[in-house]
Amino acid sequence: MTTMLIPYLIAITLLTITPGLDTTLIIRTATLEGKAKAFQAALGINLGCIVWGVIVACGLGALLMTSDLAFNALKWIGAIYLAWLGLNLILKPRSQLAGLDDVAVTQNWFIKGFWGNLLNPKVGIFYISFLPQFIPQSSSPVIWTMGLVMIHVAIGFIWSIFLITAMQSISAYLKQPKFIRYMDRITGSIFILFALKLAFSKR
Repeated sequence: MTTMLIPYLIAITLLTITPGLDTTLIIRTATLEGKAKAFQAALGINLGCIVWGVIVACGLGALLMTSDLAFNALKWIGAIYLAWLGLNLILKPRSQLAGLDDVAVTQNWFIKGFWGNLLNPKVGIFYISFLPQFIPQSSSPVIWTMGLVMIHVAIGFIWSIFLITAMQSISAYLKQPKFIRYMDRITGSIFILFALKLAFSKR
């Protein structure tokens, strides 16, 4: 269990702190709307992750127990997706954070954070392709998937609290093009390493 969880904690922490739309939403809300509404947005974002976790856990558990063909198909689809995503992050790193113009206008920041995550299918695809590598053999895929998702949610919420409370001192640094490019390339490298690990894994 330790050999599974330690690499997962390192990887998911690095991926969590990599600037993205969720980080942008929290930074923008904390800066312009205040701490209370920023916390609402963070809760909504994390609830979206939990809902995706439930969807993936139920489907993933049934799929992994079906056949070797299903397992291998999922393995190669996940490896190809992670490799593609990693190469894009390395070769085409961003120089600025994503805009928020596509997020529906609403004064309820909890709903804004929730739907912003739930309507992003990449969250589900990411869970399907990334989490199976950390599920021990002969263990319940459903229980382990939800456990890993809850670890991700906990780390994400801790990171959100840090962003909100330290907003004045770090917001400018997080938006620097150099930092964003650096984190994108680190994340891309992690994705490629796990793509290779997944491609050579066995049932």
